[in-house]
Amino acid sequence: MTSADLCLRDATELAHLVRTRAVSCTELLDAHLARIERINPALNAVVSLAPEHARARARQVDQALARGAPADPLAGLPTAVKDLVPTAGLRTTFGSLVYRDHVPAEDALIVERLKAAGAVIVGKTNTPEFGAGAQTFNAIFGATRNPYDPTKTCGGSSGGAAVAVACGMVPFADGSDLAASLRNPASFCNVVGFRPSVGRIPDWPVPNAWATLSVLGPIARTAADCALALTALAGPDPRSPVAIAEPGTMFGRPLERDFRGVRVAWSRDLGGLPVDPRVTRALESQRGTLAALGCVLEDAAPDFSGATEAFRALRAHEFASRYAPLLERHRDRLKATVVWNIEAGLRLTAGEIARAESARTEIFHRARRFFERHAFLACPTVQVPPFPLEVEYPTEIDGVRLASYFEWLASCYRITLIGHPAISVPCGFTDDGLPVGLQIVGRFGDDFGVLQMAHSFEQATGVGKRRPPVD
Repeated sequence: MTSADLCLRDATELAHLVRTRAVSCTELLDAHLARIERINPALNAVVSLAPEHARARARQVDQALARGAPADPLAGLPTAVKDLVPTAGLRTTFGSLVYRDHVPAEDALIVERLKAAGAVIVGKTNTPEFGAGAQTFNAIFGATRNPYDPTKTCGGSSGGAAVAVACGMVPFADGSDLAASLRNPASFCNVVGFRPSVGRIPDWPVPNAWATLSVLGPIARTAADCALALTALAGPDPRSPVAIAEPGTMFGRPLERDFRGVRVAWSRDLGGLPVDPRVTRALESQRGTLAALGCVLEDAAPDFSGATEAFRALRAHEFASRYAPLLERHRDRLKATVVWNIEAGLRLTAGEIARAESARTEIFHRARRFFERHAFLACPTVQVPPFPLEVEYPTEIDGVRLASYFEWLASCYRITLIGHPAISVPCGFTDDGLPVGLQIVGRFGDDFGVLQMAHSFEQATGVGKRRPPVD
């Protein structure tokens, strides 16, 4: 088995190889470190690499397995942690000059769970400053490039994670998603990005434990690999008051399911959003796949009236609650869009915040009633395909001018508002070879069902097997 063979195998298969002692954790790590060394310089996905720390950890796991200890769910699997997530003893910059040399003393909860499940952390994945904007670049590490076309963006804010997974630098990675940050880079890099239901993966430390816009989730090459990650990452924790009580072990069940007769809403524009025709063509070419699975398809979408206004206010409020103190002390070291977000939040009145929360509640209940009729919604993940690296964000889609720098992500942030589980699964390619993802949304709490639908879709299409031309 060659090094490249190991690196491009699914996480579930690698976990089996480690569990059966067919490959050692150290051998697996060395293969991935060699691939990072060879591929990463051109794409810039993994930052703050820590090979010696990772080797020490891999040896520990190997020694435990040699003593007959049972294999943990992620035993020996290399991974890299998003650079927004604190890692004890490993530099965490948040993509900001303010934290260029910051080394946390304590792990985030998700890192605790990765380590407890046996994962081997090799470094961090690149992200825009404080995760603001779905274009992965910052003043410390520079830009992360799309592996299918290095002149294009990989999306963001979990862009480094998506590129690392797509190229076999790691078999899976963590990410976070406020507007689109798991789903957008997954779509742009032909991998799977899963935004779970609010509370599925508890988050700590956070300045507002009750916040529900941003969630944590996995990025992997298959839905099954996302489910494997969730067996370790999901489940309640007393530090998170919004955590769902169901244990992560529920995601260890087989994903196979008969979808005959299941009602699925199909929406090419999620209720009238502008969508690039290249995206529409790629998605429409796979509509028949859902029909072939036996799904009962209906053209429909929830009523998202007022979504952009509500999201704009609530997003700004969250930025202000997180980063307002930095604006006072480090304004000259923050990028313009971060300053804009914080200042927009600080200008909000109590009445504006209350109206945004009320609007979000109304949208949630409209969606809840919609999903009483439909088990799933299939729609675009992103309204545009990957765009040139030097373009910070699209200002127009299919002739429609956009009012702000994040409105090209409306097909994702509309789903963010309702808190339902949503996954981006590889769907197709544009004529010039750029990936396009299909977003599958399920009922609130039906995270497992969404993974089952994504699994059936990817098995039927095989689109996710098309690897980037980096070897």
